[in-house]
Amino acid sequence: MGRIDAKVTVVTGGARGIGRAICKKFAEEGAAVAVTDILDDEGQQLVTEITDAGGKAQFWHLDTADEKNVKQVFAEINKTMGGIHVLVNNAGISGPNAPTHEIDSGEWNRVMQININGVFFCTKHAVPYMLKNSASSIINLSSIYGIISSADLPPYHASKGAVRLMTKTDALFYAKNNIRVNSIHPGFIWTPLVEDLARSSEESIEDFRRGLDAKHPIGHVGKPDDIAYAALYLASEESGFVTGSEIVVDGGYTAQ
Repeated sequence: MGRIDAKVTVVTGGARGIGRAICKKFAEEGAAVAVTDILDDEGQQLVTEITDAGGKAQFWHLDTADEKNVKQVFAEINKTMGGIHVLVNNAGISGPNAPTHEIDSGEWNRVMQININGVFFCTKHAVPYMLKNSASSIINLSSIYGIISSADLPPYHASKGAVRLMTKTDALFYAKNNIRVNSIHPGFIWTPLVEDLARSSEESIEDFRRGLDAKHPIGHVGKPDDIAYAALYLASEESGFVTGSEIVVDGGYTAQ
């Protein structure tokens, strides 16, 4: 038996990076996975990979910043897959890397639309289905930069700090309904998003990665599976007494 057998799980931003790792790990542990993303080809390829390995998965195109799209897709997932038990709010972008006074308001708002409004919309439209369950779990991907800061990516830092507090508020609202809400705070994980940051830097990708490795006491950046295992714990009944908590997976970064 798997650790989350028969749970219908929705993963936003599921086609690449951390989301992809979570989808695969959840399917391996018995969940029926709704892979959602704006990357249709990559999402469909992941579903094929999961089903070819004997898992259960379907893909939906989802723009988490579009509430009408979120409502429609979640209704389809509920009807097709028979409920929603776990939501992983993973979709996010890094946004502009510039001082605050140089950031255009449109750039700022785009980060907030995806990183904050997306979490709000998905939570809002998942909860009515979760209220029908005996127990459910919402897992929000924040960041170490929702706890500490750095002189870069101002909108990203602001958005991930907001996700941290949104998590705690919703955990208190829905505790009586046995809907647990927790956040995961990764350190630097080598994903396409981080690699894109490396490409846009003045360093080579190799030098950029070595610099990130050196920031973590454990000696290297993390892997998407490191976060997938944390999400698996929060999705399972093993974490039945855990809500409103922060799971920090950062190789010791914030312990310094």
